[in-house]
Amino acid sequence: MTRELAFVLALTLLILVLQDAFEVMLLPRRVTRRLRVTGIYFRSTWWLWTRLALISAAGPRRERFLSIYGALSMMMLFSLWAGCLIVAFGMLQWVVQQSGDGAANLGNEIYMSGVTFFTLGYGDLVPHTAWAKTLAVIEAGAGFGLIAVVIGYLPVLYQFFSRREAHVIQLDGRAGSPPTALTMLQRHAESDGLEGIDDLLRVWEIWGSDLLESHLSYPMLAYYRSQHDDQSWLGALAAIMDACALILVGVQDIKPLQARMTFAMLRQVVVEIARSLHVAATKEVDPPRLSGADFEKLIGILAKAGVAWNGGASAADTLAAVRATYEPLLQGLGDYLLIPVPGWIEDDDSPDHWERGPRGIIARRLIVGLADGSISGEDGRAGKRAKTLAGRLRERLK
Repeated sequence: MTRELAFVLALTLLILVLQDAFEVMLLPRRVTRRLRVTGIYFRSTWWLWTRLALISAAGPRRERFLSIYGALSMMMLFSLWAGCLIVAFGMLQWVVQQSGDGAANLGNEIYMSGVTFFTLGYGDLVPHTAWAKTLAVIEAGAGFGLIAVVIGYLPVLYQFFSRREAHVIQLDGRAGSPPTALTMLQRHAESDGLEGIDDLLRVWEIWGSDLLESHLSYPMLAYYRSQHDDQSWLGALAAIMDACALILVGVQDIKPLQARMTFAMLRQVVVEIARSLHVAATKEVDPPRLSGADFEKLIGILAKAGVAWNGGASAADTLAAVRATYEPLLQGLGDYLLIPVPGWIEDDDSPDHWERGPRGIIARRLIVGLADGSISGEDGRAGKRAKTLAGRLRERLK
């Protein structure tokens, strides 16, 4: 390898890695350039990781394997940056040392570069020329600076992840696991809480803006998975958008303004994240998330829960038109990230996470009974208690 070629290769590698590290960890603005070291790295490693994951059948084992990728890919990315910088500085050292006594060895220079980058300073190899000494100082500063930025970067990344997941977990009691729009409206209606839906949707509008900002600045967050296999940021986003669509189409007791604002925010989230990850909308959602028979079933469940519906004869077609504006993108993201997008109606009657564990069923019956008034501390006779509250509760649970 000639000195000129080594110099060009080393300088190009150095600029690419430092630019990429700056854009990923320090630049808050989204980078729209398609050809990036980080972009190529995540697309190629995620493709390989998902191919390995698909060897296993869908289930907990696959989810555990996929959940490793987010954190592991970041560690591998930092290692890739460090390795490339060490090689680039080592090649530059080889070039400038060659101009001195002509006896420089590329392997030794790369070793000295690694020692300098991590500021170990063994002293067994030292730079001899003025240019080599200058490069050693620059590399030591670059290595120290990269390590310091990485140490400060990881807490920020996990803070964004934690803020995202805190809201996802809250949907367990409100909308089930996995969450669905039908379950959310049904539970709020049965507890006379439909008037609180506006406040809830406002919270999710803010969540959407926070998600958009964080996932555009740090796209790798999309690969971080939730604590439970049946929960995900994508599933939560789908459930809230579905609920907004139902409210806009025909739920009578909820004003449409906040649903409109939240839907607009969350659709922007779907569009921008899909663009950031270079994911295209699916041509057709197959199987459909809401069939004609499921729509009739959904309306019946809402009516039984006390939700007034005034969508009219064309409600099914109107809802299908609204769904077509976001479901293909949701499905595209789900296929790419291997995250199942929940349907509109619960597939089974499995308990929510808060209902599991010892006496979970009893806890659910008690809470539901106290919320809907079927269990009360009074027996209805003035000034008397026929039984203690605990006794009446035990009888109801038999």
